[in-house]
Amino acid sequence: MIPMVDLKAQYRQIRAEVEPALQAVLESTQFILGPNVQAFEKEAAEYLGAKHAISCASGTDALHLALVAAGIGPGDEVITSPFTFIATAEAICYVGARPVFVDIDPRTFNIDVERIEAAITPRTRAILPVHLFGQPVDMAPLMAIARQHHLKVIEDCAQSFGASIDGRQTGTIGDAGCFSFFPSKNLGCFGDGGMITTDSDELAEKLRVLRNHGSRRRYHHSVIGFNSRLDEIQAVILRAKLKRITAYNQGRRAAAHTYTGRLRELPGITPPWEDGKGVHVYHQYTLLTDDRDAIMQRLHEARISSAIYYPIPLHRQEVFAGQYEGVSLPVSESVAERCLSLPIYPELESEQIHTIVDVIKAHVTG
Repeated sequence: MIPMVDLKAQYRQIRAEVEPALQAVLESTQFILGPNVQAFEKEAAEYLGAKHAISCASGTDALHLALVAAGIGPGDEVITSPFTFIATAEAICYVGARPVFVDIDPRTFNIDVERIEAAITPRTRAILPVHLFGQPVDMAPLMAIARQHHLKVIEDCAQSFGASIDGRQTGTIGDAGCFSFFPSKNLGCFGDGGMITTDSDELAEKLRVLRNHGSRRRYHHSVIGFNSRLDEIQAVILRAKLKRITAYNQGRRAAAHTYTGRLRELPGITPPWEDGKGVHVYHQYTLLTDDRDAIMQRLHEARISSAIYYPIPLHRQEVFAGQYEGVSLPVSESVAERCLSLPIYPELESEQIHTIVDVIKAHVTG
């Protein structure tokens, strides 16, 4: 069977380094905000080119904490993409704000920057772009819009660790960048984990207080905060993988380009598109086809995994029933009906990719 991601193969590569480090943490019994967390934050900030990196319990928490620290609250509006995981909109709702969905670019699947300005109202306080599937949003025009309208920019980098545009890493362009370390991510831990990056000393200080029960000093609480801290054990895993993230992303890009070289020849298949403005790191390899269900069935019969990211745009989710009636986002709706993600991970071998493409080719060419 070819899985969507092979975490066992990745673990075998780092086991000799990770297991003694994990044993040392267990023997130290220092599990919360210990030396590995501090070291990981420093190393991640250096890798990304950010002044501050503040770890937390999950990517969802990273978005939530960043919005709180940026002062977004009830009655505010935050412009974002409808074609993303629910956490993006959840975090906006957590602070009492309203997600305002802007349709996506049909090729990159990222928010269509040219449509953002028309969605701005007197209540708009922030833009939350999502670097979906590892392809960076075109940030230069987005930042120009934000500056013109005095809006905060909080980047959702859950799928884009190591992606860059205009010579800068995602997560270092807006006011804050929010990362997820869910196990299947390009940089993933062995559970949940997250991080916020920022160049603002003020924002960083707020985030460190918010993640730790609103406390700067033990049992002294200046604000109502949250319990959102990265475990020391997870930091050990992340430190080992961070050393290898460039190679991991290069492996994903190589696999993606092998796929695309074959798939572009097939009728009815539209491979993912790189806009050439940034470095795509392929958290997912997502193509478009009108024959999705039949192709998925053929792959399943061949014991090859596939997935749909995402089948329902956020403005059509049950949780938002009645809130976006009359809102038409045709590109997002069309992509949701036709998108199909294939296995992608650094250890995916060329032979496996050709096997996957051969199954798809046999179907579409009859």
